[in-house]
Amino acid sequence: MSQSSEPLYRRPESVLLVVHTPHRQTLLLKRTPPRSFWQSVTGSMNWSGETPVQTALRELREETGIKVGEDDIHNWQRRFRFLIPREYRNRYRREDRMNMEHVLSVCLPNVVSVTLQLSEHTEYQWLSIEAAQDVVWSWSNREALLMVSETLSYPDCR
Repeated sequence: MSQSSEPLYRRPESVLLVVHTPHRQTLLLKRTPPRSFWQSVTGSMNWSGETPVQTALRELREETGIKVGEDDIHNWQRRFRFLIPREYRNRYRREDRMNMEHVLSVCLPNVVSVTLQLSEHTEYQWLSIEAAQDVVWSWSNREALLMVSETLSYPDCR
């Protein structure tokens, strides 16, 4: 019998990583049921003291196969709090009703092919950041896309 250092429930703290190009294209992933919706790269932070940047790097690699370095991730130092959707509450401790989401981004030089983790996502697409704001399910994802769109200096991304 093996023992895991991670609890069975998720930490109510996560990242939202906007993946984009200098040409204002952004990557969206279609979530598997119980809800099928479009979103940026997201994921819960581990209990082991993982930072938002470390979580973003891990989730990007796991969900898309894309590998970048820590210096490539931009931490916006912005967080959103939201109610954990009812169908996902069984993944958290009983007392955890709210999630804290850290906003980060990464600029890739060009649109790239993605290797999906099929247990989490069924499809992907690259859209303009503006079009993606109309497609994503969550208000926090719309806010993050808007922030990236308005703040970054294109075409250099920084």
